[in-house]
Amino acid sequence: MADPNESYSETNSAEKYAEKYRVQQFPAVADREDPAYSRCAAWVQAVSHGFHQHRRDDDYIAKTLRAYRTDHRELTGVYINGEVPEHAVGPEVPVATYATMRKSLNIGFGRQLESNLVTAVTVRGTHRRKGLLRGMITADLAGAKDDGLAMAALTASEGSIYGRFGFGVATFERSIKVDTGPRFRLRGLATGTVEVADPAVLLDVAPQVFDHVQRATPGSVDRQEYYRLLASGAIGHDGKPDTGVRSALHYDASGTPDGYVSYRFKGWDAKPYTMEIVDLVAGTNAAYLDLWRFLGSIDLIDQVTWAEAPVDDPLTWALEDPRCIDSSDVRDMLWLRILDVPAALSARRYPVAGKLVMEVSDTLGMAGGIWALESDGGAAAAVTEASGREPDLCMDVADLASIYLGAVSPVTLTAAGRMSEGKPGAAFAAQQLFAVERPAHCLTHF
Repeated sequence: MADPNESYSETNSAEKYAEKYRVQQFPAVADREDPAYSRCAAWVQAVSHGFHQHRRDDDYIAKTLRAYRTDHRELTGVYINGEVPEHAVGPEVPVATYATMRKSLNIGFGRQLESNLVTAVTVRGTHRRKGLLRGMITADLAGAKDDGLAMAALTASEGSIYGRFGFGVATFERSIKVDTGPRFRLRGLATGTVEVADPAVLLDVAPQVFDHVQRATPGSVDRQEYYRLLASGAIGHDGKPDTGVRSALHYDASGTPDGYVSYRFKGWDAKPYTMEIVDLVAGTNAAYLDLWRFLGSIDLIDQVTWAEAPVDDPLTWALEDPRCIDSSDVRDMLWLRILDVPAALSARRYPVAGKLVMEVSDTLGMAGGIWALESDGGAAAAVTEASGREPDLCMDVADLASIYLGAVSPVTLTAAGRMSEGKPGAAFAAQQLFAVERPAHCLTHF
């Protein structure tokens, strides 16, 4: 891996950076008897501080590090060298944090691409504009590319940070409130059965069901350990068991669970009376609609809310009255960063035959060049270096990431001035090439 200590902003010399800060990379440690445990615990506290969360107690830290260990997370911390002012947070607590894990990304038509997932990125406010983020992220991306990975991914808390590092928005999500009163009626009939279950069963069932979703949904990322704990109520956002979580399973015709929903009641003081979805995962279209039928039938409830609903949602078209859905806050979800253009393009399947010469620019110098993509409309696609050829379409590497899963149209990006056509109609041709079999959606924050 590249050395983060050598990646710094132009306003800082290497000597000043090294004099004030040191960067440490280490695996998550879950054993409290391990001497490295205290370093990991301090790192977790720094992340909580960075995201304005409560100070974590020992039990929360232990649960978190066990989950991190299961996910094989690699942690990075930037530490102040030497002493800190009296009464300030000690030098054992990092002023910047960063973590990665390797998971599979569904890139369409069932194909999976191992990707470098970036998470827990924080920089303490008193140490910003020192090149700390740039040092961590450029070193990590270079290291992932050196390891043979073609893709990095993250979910961003702010939308203005990661574009300058070559990340592009690749999927979206929205928040919805669904009126489950008398107007709530779905077309058609149930094709399976739904039964209430002990939420604890999701510790085992949730990963099995999600595996089907992962293989069927472009944009889906393999889930980290935290999700089955959250869905089952084994852990809440405060780190303690969430005893308010309830769950229901959907069974197909053979009696096999192929979907689930976990949910909680918002309380009698919240009006209208509301059920909040914690996690909803359906391996089939039928399971998805049947779970919504169940949610709409819960007695004494006026509405159901979901903060991570798909933008292109079958529920809208299944309802007899689509205005039962109050949609708000459509936002970016998954961001991708292509590290190796030929490898990323070759990994995909393209639904139509076609040729496209693309000029890709990359300010970090990792993935720039001119590339010719040729698809036969089947399983095979050839990607060759095409220096000297006139490009059909010119774009930044972030924009190539945005169109990679088909969720963002090259025609739209061309209209926005982010892409330029060297050949008329190239953006539309790219839109057809990069289409996937169903709308891209990522159910997994990280």
